[in-house]
Amino acid sequence: MRSSFASHRGLTLMKSPNSRQEASRRRWAVACAMVGLALVSGVIGTLTHKPSDISTKASTGPFSYFPTD
Repeated sequence: MRSSFASHRGLTLMKSPNSRQEASRRRWAVACAMVGLALVSGVIGTLTHKPSDISTKASTGPFSYFPTD
């Protein structure tokens, strides 16, 4: 039979996180989700990008709607 004064009595209970720790954990989770979404979007955009989609000559300005050719 085990002694009641044994140094190890089984599983030790941990203190539950308080509301400040939970809010901090939620903030970190949201920030990591946003960064992850941005990275995934960038990778998908890079993989689906075709070099011929972008013209070499930028056509911006007040007269960009009129053809110059």
